[in-house]
Amino acid sequence: MTVLALDFETANERRDSACAVGLAWIADGRVVRRESHLIRPPEMRFSPGNIRVHGILPSNVADAPDFATAMAPYLDDLRRGLILAHNASFDIGVLRAGLVRAGLPVPDLSYLCTVQVARRVFPGPEGCGLGKVARRLGIRFEHHDAGEDAYACAEIALAAMRERDAADVHALAALLGLPIARAVGGPAVPRRLLGAPPGAISGRAMAAFPQAPTALRFAMRGSTGNRYDVRLEERPGGPLLRCTCSAGRFGVRCRHVKALEVGDITDLLSDNAADVVLLARMLGGKARVSGAA
Repeated sequence: MTVLALDFETANERRDSACAVGLAWIADGRVVRRESHLIRPPEMRFSPGNIRVHGILPSNVADAPDFATAMAPYLDDLRRGLILAHNASFDIGVLRAGLVRAGLPVPDLSYLCTVQVARRVFPGPEGCGLGKVARRLGIRFEHHDAGEDAYACAEIALAAMRERDAADVHALAALLGLPIARAVGGPAVPRRLLGAPPGAISGRAMAAFPQAPTALRFAMRGSTGNRYDVRLEERPGGPLLRCTCSAGRFGVRCRHVKALEVGDITDLLSDNAADVVLLARMLGGKARVSGAA
């Protein structure tokens, strides 16, 4: 099976705003191939904080390929292989969100988070961020360059294999008691219907999905571990996602609602990820499914 490390940089807070991708393939106990590419995001909105992290400017990607074009050569390997990523829920989320935004089917994906590997094999009081683990292991790389980050991620996995005398990444995962995570894909989602406000679902979209529950409901974990409910409510302007957190009670479109709108299910507590897929289709592509399934 193909094993490759994956890293994305994004232009802003949205998971579908990839502006760079890096990949590194592992075989025979070493990195055998590396690729990196700039990507033109669908919206050329770059947040200052993101620019401070990766240094990529809109002018750098003005002539770069879009997500579908940039990722096309690698989708078979990603679909059939095992993906390594440092903080995998983010990178898998970006991959899935980018495919949905491009109107492409999302394949089933298998992945292993090297943060979890590092915590078991190379723990340290300063934490297990990519740069920190790489420094502990003497891995030299240029942090926040997508290609370099993918390479460092792959080298961390290889170092863990050597440390635990594991024949391959699958054997390493088994030795560490880390199950290979699987993210279930789905068919292409239609693009968002024009004119629908964020979080709202038009009557036209609702009519197209008679199988939808009368009230979609999601349990979400707050930043302090509290549980909040996000419900799809009937409003005068059409159904709207509302949350029971303090911000949501005052009518603010809170981070829990925003997470569901972009398909980030990292903090989903309820066992209804399939409803997030349905929500994506009802929103016509506004919501996207990402993170661990």
